Amino acid sequence: MRTQVGIIGGGPSGLILSQLLHLQGIESVVLERKTMDYVLTRIRAGVLEQGCVDLLREARVHERMDREGYEHGGFDIAFQGACHRVDLKGLTKGTGVMVYGQTEITRDLIDARRAAGGTIIEEADVIGVEDAETNSPVIRYRKDGQEHTLTCDFVAGCDGYHGASRRAIPSRLLKTFEKVYPFGWLGIMSETPPAADELIYTRHERGFALCSMRNANLSRHYIQCSLDDKVEDWSDDRFWDELRRRLPENVAETLVTGPSIEKSIAPLRSFVCETMRHGRLFLAGDAAHIVPPTGAKGLNLAASDIYFLSRGLIEYYKNGSEAGLDVYTAKALRRVWMAERFSWWMTSLLHNFPETGGFGSRMQDAELDYMFGSEAAMMSLAENYVGLPYE
Repeated sequence: MRTQVGIIGGGPSGLILSQLLHLQGIESVVLERKTMDYVLTRIRAGVLEQGCVDLLREARVHERMDREGYEHGGFDIAFQGACHRVDLKGLTKGTGVMVYGQTEITRDLIDARRAAGGTIIEEADVIGVEDAETNSPVIRYRKDGQEHTLTCDFVAGCDGYHGASRRAIPSRLLKTFEKVYPFGWLGIMSETPPAADELIYTRHERGFALCSMRNANLSRHYIQCSLDDKVEDWSDDRFWDELRRRLPENVAETLVTGPSIEKSIAPLRSFVCETMRHGRLFLAGDAAHIVPPTGAKGLNLAASDIYFLSRGLIEYYKNGSEAGLDVYTAKALRRVWMAERFSWWMTSLLHNFPETGGFGSRMQDAELDYMFGSEAAMMSLAENYVGLPYE
C-alpha cells in the first residue's frame, strides 16, 4: 500500500493531522495499534487552549464542542483555606479556555474521518519505520498475524511515549531530557456535579488536589499520592474523605460524592525529545514530549505540533517547498520548552516535595502570597495557562 502521509497513532494528534490534510486534498493512512472503540475508553484531559480550539474549528470538527463544551473565564487556586480566582479573561484581554473532554474530541475526529472515507487501519502493530532518510519511507506493521508495508512520502509519529516512532530514530541521534517527580495523581471520574463552576487547584499540607469536570453531571477529581500507592488501596469513601480534607471548608461542605466510574493512578514526568525529525519521519505529541498534567498542556502541545507540521506538509504539496518542514522542529520545540517550563512551575508550586523540607514548603507559600498580590505575576500565570501564541 502507498499513501502520501503515513500517520502512526489514532489518537487526537494523528486524527487532527489526517483531517487537516484531507481538507487540503492530501492523502493519509492512520495506523492505530488498538481498536478505535478502545481508543475511546482512554480518559484524558479536557482543558483546551484557544489555539487548540481554533485548530479543531479549522479541521471542521467543532460543532459538538461549541454546543456542549464549557467556556471558562478563570479558575481558582485554593491556599490556606481560601479560594483565589485567576481571572483569565480579565488578565489576558478576553481569552479563556474550553472544557471539552479529549474522548469527545477523538469521537468527533473519528466520525469526521469515517464520513470522509478516510483510511484508519485498526489493530495495526507497527514494527518499525525504514528508509526514513529517503524520499519513500516505509512503515512495517503487523495485522491479523500478517506483516504489511505502507510506503509514504512522509511519516508522522503520533503514537505516544511508548510508540514505535521514536524508536525508529537511531539512538546516537536522539537528544532527550527527563525529570521524574516523586509522586503521582490518583484520579477518579464520577457521575456527580462539579465541585464548582470552574476548576479548583489546591495547595495543601496534605498534598495537591484538583477538582475538574467534563460536563454538568460528570466530574474528574485528583489528589497527590505516593508512587507506592495502588488503586485497590483507595476505596471511593477513602478518596472522597481525603479530597474533602484538602479543600477549603466551604467547598468541602457542598461537594457531591458518588461511586467512581473510573479510577487510576498516573505517575508524573517531564520529558522532551529534541530530535523531532529524522529524514522524512516527524514526531508529534507525546511521542516527542510529556508534561505533568498540572498545567493542562499535554493535548494542547500536541495540537501546536500538528499546527506546525500540517502547515509544512501542506506547503510541500501545494508549492513543492520544504521550508515549513525544515523549521518544524525549531518552531515546535520553542513552544514545547515554554509549556514544559510552565507545567514544571505549576507542579513545583502546588505539590508537596518531601525532599525540600520545611524551607521548600515556606518558599511555595511565599510564592503564592506574592502572586496573589501582584497583578504582573497573575498576568504571567494567566497568559501561560490560556496558551502562548503558535507563531
